[in-house]
Amino acid sequence: MRSLLLALCAVLALSGCAAESVWSSDEEVTRAAYRHDGPPRLTLFTMINNNNGSGAHSALMINGAQRVIFDPAGSFNSLRTLPERNDVLYGITPHVEDVYTRYHARKTFHVRIQRLDVSPELAAKAIHLAEAAGPVPNAACSMATSRILAGLFPGKISTSWFPNKTADAFARIPGVTEETLYEYDSDDNSGVLATWDPARARVN
Repeated sequence: MRSLLLALCAVLALSGCAAESVWSSDEEVTRAAYRHDGPPRLTLFTMINNNNGSGAHSALMINGAQRVIFDPAGSFNSLRTLPERNDVLYGITPHVEDVYTRYHARKTFHVRIQRLDVSPELAAKAIHLAEAAGPVPNAACSMATSRILAGLFPGKISTSWFPNKTADAFARIPGVTEETLYEYDSDDNSGVLATWDPARARVN
């Protein structure tokens, strides 16, 4: 129970958002849609506390007919810069992806990045599940993300409240590759968003 409470506190400290229904218009979502020229792919982001190794946040980037990020109970889009529908962020260009990872990596947290190339059908299913999942309340990011992964890989991934367990389960899927991003800027990551140029994000 103590470890569960610590994990939930870490998630709350990193995400800082309540379950709020956000619904951008069809026009906004269509205008922002971005299709990356890489293969259909799932990218699992796990934010990990540098001091104690506990998982603090889970999110899933999906490249299918378009590229989106499922950021359950996340604070990245707090300025409403991107079109969003209940924790699904649209218009995930390479620049947005870069800002997203740097927003989370700082002196107190690093980001475990795991990638898996999948079929177009599985990517489409992942986007559908993500769009049906939100809005997600605080401390439920790993549960919501692992529920999507369990739906994509039945019998191989179980739902979990713990981001590290979700990441470890995903790592056992054949073909998953991973890297780790460390940065050492201030724990106050508001500056990353403050210097972000949304116009540049739309054209890169």
